[in-house]
Amino acid sequence: MAILHCTSLPFLSLRTTISSSKSTLTSTRIPLFLAMNSFAKSEPVSSSASSSSSTYQQVPEQDANNDLDRVADNTFRRYTSNVTKGSGKGTAIVWFRNDLRVLDNEALYKAWLSSETVLPVYCVDPRLFATTYHFGFPKTGALRAQFLLECLADLRKNLMKRGLNLLVQHGKPEEILPSLAKSFQAHTVYAQKETCSEELNVERLVMRGLKQVVTSPEESSGITVSNNIPKLQLVWGTTMYHLDDLPFDATSLPDVYTQFRKLVETKCTIRSCIKLPASLGPPPTVQDWGCLPSLEQLGLSSQSVNKGMKFVGGETAALSRVYEYFWKKDLLRVYKETRNGMLGPDYSTKFSPWLASGSLSPRFIYEEVKRYENDRLANSSTYWVLFELIWRDYFRFLSVKYGNSLFHLGGPRKVQRNWSQDKNLFESWRDGCTGYPLIDANMKELSTTGFMSNRGRQIVCSFLVRDMGIDWRMGAEWFETCLLDYDPCSNYGNWTYGSGVGNDPREDRYFSIPKQAQTYDPEGEYVAYWLPQLRKIPKEKRNFPGNLIYIPQIVPLKFGTTSGHNKDKFFGARRTNDRGSKRR
Repeated sequence: MAILHCTSLPFLSLRTTISSSKSTLTSTRIPLFLAMNSFAKSEPVSSSASSSSSTYQQVPEQDANNDLDRVADNTFRRYTSNVTKGSGKGTAIVWFRNDLRVLDNEALYKAWLSSETVLPVYCVDPRLFATTYHFGFPKTGALRAQFLLECLADLRKNLMKRGLNLLVQHGKPEEILPSLAKSFQAHTVYAQKETCSEELNVERLVMRGLKQVVTSPEESSGITVSNNIPKLQLVWGTTMYHLDDLPFDATSLPDVYTQFRKLVETKCTIRSCIKLPASLGPPPTVQDWGCLPSLEQLGLSSQSVNKGMKFVGGETAALSRVYEYFWKKDLLRVYKETRNGMLGPDYSTKFSPWLASGSLSPRFIYEEVKRYENDRLANSSTYWVLFELIWRDYFRFLSVKYGNSLFHLGGPRKVQRNWSQDKNLFESWRDGCTGYPLIDANMKELSTTGFMSNRGRQIVCSFLVRDMGIDWRMGAEWFETCLLDYDPCSNYGNWTYGSGVGNDPREDRYFSIPKQAQTYDPEGEYVAYWLPQLRKIPKEKRNFPGNLIYIPQIVPLKFGTTSGHNKDKFFGARRTNDRGSKRR
């Protein structure tokens, strides 16, 4: 009898009605992982720690010698300017979206420069907590929602240190922002530019709403606005390389990553981080700044992380993690050698959740890498962090070029392929009950922590689409639910690559589970950590323990057997997160 019994997650059951017709698709998007989520050889975990089901490691670490606020404050001081304010008048609104930070936030800087008072706003949009387009999974799972709330609380704290605050409003931005612009007679709403359809649609609705608002010349304090209508000014701020600095139009983006990378590395310069003054105040007079919602108010149930890694949301934690990984632990020097690991917090940078929420600027990471190279060491590992950030940029720019086709079943190349939407097969993958420990362990880590290594994401993607033949969008939407580092560009970009429907026809590769297990988990430490019953058997048998010890394999492997002699075809998975206008 098998030791492991699998149970599905009742609150995430798959919709029973699933449309398989491609004609029902008009736009789509689904996130995977962030390119900065690379792997490496795992950091050893002790047997006692590995077998425990009630221990977790906080990322970043926090103890008496690593106070997160102290580390972040030191960084903020290095990026504080003495610039004096110009002749800005009136009030400007900063609409925070996926840019939940103060450091290197150009929208915030422009708002401060152009006005006398700045009103920071975050809209808790109910659409973010609805269901995914095709398969009805929660659009934002409890773990990412909790991470988002921590990011917002930290943003409010850091804004208050600079004389501002964060107005939290519950509702749709296209309804909230025009109302605020009218109430505060704001001349401009500043926001970060997005690239996917759902976000672009909200931008259009906000613009339309602002056109209905008319401010009086007296109340707008002399700001020259066409017809005294407040405007929406969108600022590019999501990538390391600026969109305007590319040596080609985004519609001419190369379809091969290496061509793109070589062009930007030789012909582009990365802009410096924006420095802000110590004080950004005062804000306008606000009677009630609003409260952050609870998970229950968002329609979610609290989920505790009791195993694996527990990420702390917010810019303060993000800056502390950069300091910890680069400077305190000095891990940057070995990043390339360790990035393909799966176990522990330090085989890779783990920057991706903060990059996805905008709590961490990719340009700040670039500047820290260069500072490290000047002060300590420059090698292939320091370069490889930037290499991964360029992948992240690439997926963002791909979303500009290809729009909603990133979310279509056939991908940018309109590939014709017969996909299955077998509910039982998918749920066995989702719940970590496939009979393949390497797949099951990764899926259990995802549902428990909201994170999965880059190596793991490539393996489980390949298994779902190659060995099971399941519609890749089901996997992408499930990742959208679970991942802390979800962003539509990287997620869908990676899934299209992994399923062979991406823009680059060469990126169509199969991951052999025996080969992957032998290379990246040779002693079964990773699978035994997430499937503790496997710790009782010899290390060399943990990845293929047999039906008497483990549950039966739900499907045979497409290529070869589990003997470990399969030819392994690697696919160059990378991910991005972007969206389009009405998703499908």
